[in-house]
Parts: sequence; C-alpha cells; structure tokens
Amino acid sequence: MEVGSPPVFIGFGSMSVRNPTRTTAIILEALKQSGLRGILHTGWARIGNDDLPDYVFKIDYAPYGWLFPQMAAVVHHGGSGTTAFGLRAGVPSLIVPFLFDQFYWGKRIFSLGVGPEPIPHGKLSVAGLVEALTIATTDTSMRQRAAALGKKIRAEDGIKKTLEIFSRQLL
Repeated sequence: MEVGSPPVFIGFGSMSVRNPTRTTAIILEALKQSGLRGILHTGWARIGNDDLPDYVFKIDYAPYGWLFPQMAAVVHHGGSGTTAFGLRAGVPSLIVPFLFDQFYWGKRIFSLGVGPEPIPHGKLSVAGLVEALTIATTDTSMRQRAAALGKKIRAEDGIKKTLEIFSRQLL
C-alpha cells in the first residue's frame, strides 16, 4: 500500500452477485479509466477471482478499522457495520446498495456530503463507477467533510453515551 497513492477499497461483504466475472470486469475497467489502484474484497460476491492487473490486490479478509483509514475511498454495499467503519475512517464512501437499509445509508452518506450519489448494484456500470470514483477521490470539500465527520465519530465515547441514555430511561 505504501507504493503510490492510496488505493480504493471495493467489496460487497455478504452480498452475492449473479455474475462475479461481469462485476469484476466493471470494477477493473473503472479503476483503469480512473487511474486508481484498488483492493478487492472477494466476500460473498466472489469478485476479483479472475486474473487481476498489478494495480489491483485481492483480499479475503482485513480488519476494516485498520484498512479503511488508509484508503482514498471505500466502495461497499452499505451494510450498517461497514458504513460505520467507513464513516469512522474519515474517507469518502460510495455505497452500492443491494437491498433494505443499504439504500437508506447510501442516501444518507450522499446527503451528508461524505460520498457521491449511491449506485444501486443493478445499475452498476463502468461510466457510473468512473464518475463516482473520480468524485470520491478528487472532491476536496467532500474529502474534508468525510475527515471531519470521522474525527467527530472517533472522539465520541459511544459506550459511555449509550450507558448514560440507558440509565436515564431507568430512572
């Protein structure tokens, strides 16, 4: 990771896709056209199992709390846990929602100005992904907002705050 600019993380967690080869091809071409390096998390989507160019690295696992802060941006399905790690990292997030609350998180990330407009998985295309990756990695104000929100989240003692709220409810 130290060689070159920070890469972009792309992974869809526990979401599966019908055609992993096609999804991988879209991602690889978008990274190529964007001039970005990428880390592909295979996950249940089984992306990245084809031959990969030297600017893309495949992982089966890495702790998001360690990995995400080192990324230029994170692209993921918008599950609540992955979204929390992305926000905490302080880098822009692009949500590619598949179902349920993932659409909410995609809209929320966009409305906070800490990520580009979400791209539903069924509408994922090279052109759309290139545009979103470019925005996520070059929009200075978006990057600043993401960093500020991440700093605020990291400063909050969530357990303490939860216990305070819980205690007030008991009284």
